[in-house]
Amino acid sequence: MEVSNKVTKEKPRNLWKEVDFNKYQWHVTISSITTEEVDDKIVYMEDLEKRKEAYGICGECNEPGTGSKWCQPCNMKRFKENFKNWTSGNNDIDELIQYSQLNAVFDTKYLEWIPYERFQNVTYITRGGFGEIYSAYWPEGYIFYWDIEKQEWKRSTGKKVALKSLINTSEIISPDFINEIRSHLQIYFEAIVQCFGITQNPNTKDYMMVLNYCENGNLRNIYLNKPNYSSKILHLLRIANGLLDIHNAEKVHKDFHSGNILHGSGVYISDLGMCEPANNKEQSVKREGVYGVLPYMAPEVLRGYQYTKAADIYSFGIIMNEYLSEEIPFNDVPHDHILAVKICEGLRPKISDDVPKFFVELIMKCWNVNAEYRPTAKELYQLLKKWREEQYHIYSRIYSQMNNYKNIRENKLKKRLNENKSKNIETHPQAIYTSRRLNFKDLPEPVKSSDLSSLQFIADTVQLVPANPISECFDCQV
Repeated sequence: MEVSNKVTKEKPRNLWKEVDFNKYQWHVTISSITTEEVDDKIVYMEDLEKRKEAYGICGECNEPGTGSKWCQPCNMKRFKENFKNWTSGNNDIDELIQYSQLNAVFDTKYLEWIPYERFQNVTYITRGGFGEIYSAYWPEGYIFYWDIEKQEWKRSTGKKVALKSLINTSEIISPDFINEIRSHLQIYFEAIVQCFGITQNPNTKDYMMVLNYCENGNLRNIYLNKPNYSSKILHLLRIANGLLDIHNAEKVHKDFHSGNILHGSGVYISDLGMCEPANNKEQSVKREGVYGVLPYMAPEVLRGYQYTKAADIYSFGIIMNEYLSEEIPFNDVPHDHILAVKICEGLRPKISDDVPKFFVELIMKCWNVNAEYRPTAKELYQLLKKWREEQYHIYSRIYSQMNNYKNIRENKLKKRLNENKSKNIETHPQAIYTSRRLNFKDLPEPVKSSDLSSLQFIADTVQLVPANPISECFDCQV
């Protein structure tokens, strides 16, 4: 019997694990540098055993995965082999996309160049503070893993996406455009709108980001038109999770307001164009002013001080109250110098009487004029996670107060619908909710918390901020 000298190569097998996302994050973290806000789900690149435990091993190179169904070294080679088959026509964008593909540890960490003709049904949606938004249908969809057994990319076919352009990116690529894309790559994505790649409008020649489409619009649209009172703690938890991801990447959002919180299959933070390092020493806001939406901006930022993580927390407090009270902050007054002065003097939006007491205290902690007394994103995330769990324990105070809040709100909604009334909110013509440059002069020093008790404001708008630190909020019995 003749024995063949040919060695049969074994067909690669799928050896990935189904990831327990309650225990591990979707992909590894490259740096071993930790901060006080790191959460427990992080898997570091250097920890081979934990990577193997979390993701399994690659059926081709037999090394632990770098994310769910993802092997960075093997996929890097596949991407690199394809570089010759595409170009954006702009060296900076080509280099950015190539860098992302060579270093991607997961499907949310790479970009593609997507020719515009691959999109169908491109439809204008709106114009924001910095550019225009369109919706489109992407039949091909994005890559989310390499099918080892079939030896081909697996794509999420039939994907609806948002196309976001920044004004005047056709001839000179805006640093803000590049910064926003880099921020999407650097921040762990679970509660952040995903960026799939870049395209170019053939008519305007403007470059456009290709983003996940959120069909339900922003947070304001949800509470005005499709409120779900049982899901409010969950939604706030998701927002806190996204903010924690931003802060864990040692960045600050800087433009955090309800218009930048989107809802689709979940709740997501969007518009990372103003994200920058949290320890940026080169900010020149005192000279140039600051960008943002006035009602959501911390008093110290209005006065020109460096934007910090604590400033994002202040904005989260405004968003949290807006979502629970279902009232747009300061919608009945001009967003001008007078309002900026009052915010520095301690003025805050009204908290509705039916908002659960445990939320009221947390909201006011986020609003504290002393930034060091505001909670961190990790504290917010942990507390909201605890409340989310207690929401279903029928003997807990969280269950009782949330059930009462839900009943009151649903009765109000039912009454309004029975009276055939829509919730049309009249907004002052000078109340502006798109981001813009603000440069207010001669604002007063923000009032210290200990001084707030002596101030009297208009009865229907004032909320005073307590002076005690956040640790008392976690132990409070209300």
